Amino acid sequence: MASDILCSRWTMMLLSELLNGTTRFNDLRRGLPRMSPALLSKRLKDLESAGVVKRSRSSEGPDLYEYSLTEAGRATEPIVDAMGNWGHRWVTTQATMAHLDVKLLMWNMRRKINPDPMPRRRSTIQIIYRDLPIESRNWWLIAEPGKDVDLCSVDPGFDVDLYITTDLRTMTEVWMGYEPVTSAIEDGSLVLVGDRELEATFQTWLGASRYASMEKCVA
Repeated sequence: MASDILCSRWTMMLLSELLNGTTRFNDLRRGLPRMSPALLSKRLKDLESAGVVKRSRSSEGPDLYEYSLTEAGRATEPIVDAMGNWGHRWVTTQATMAHLDVKLLMWNMRRKINPDPMPRRRSTIQIIYRDLPIESRNWWLIAEPGKDVDLCSVDPGFDVDLYITTDLRTMTEVWMGYEPVTSAIEDGSLVLVGDRELEATFQTWLGASRYASMEKCVA
């Protein structure tokens, strides 16, 4: 019965998003860019029927709903963590790099950005992926004191404080802990131009995947 509930396709990824605090349907879609809206809706209904997820009206509007985990849902956290730990240790780097997704990477990076080391003002960071098509090449992170970091794939119109030019593989390797930031900068695969304070504290505010510090057991 537990396998029937938890082991259907995308369910563990959906639980991971919910455990990370995502509550809105559209935000869940951004965190699961390869999952169709129809399948996401079905999985949420299945988990609600199983008593793992609850749906409630949002305080921001009568037609808006939010999803949250029940006690049973929160109890899946060690299961989700164990799967992530296993994947980071035992899925090869080559296999990981064969499934790059800029939307997924940027969504997870946004979640881990730490604004504390940044200047006490709005900071706009533009990331330019030189190897991607023009429609998915540019991304903006907007950090303000006391607010959640915002992610945009369309120019928000603010002056850019820091430009980061790289390729998707390099940024994924840095984020996953496969390559140190310093070596990526030294070999020119990661270029920072702009505010000196943001440059100097880059590794501190960027953060990393929650699994980046774990030792891999396969190459």
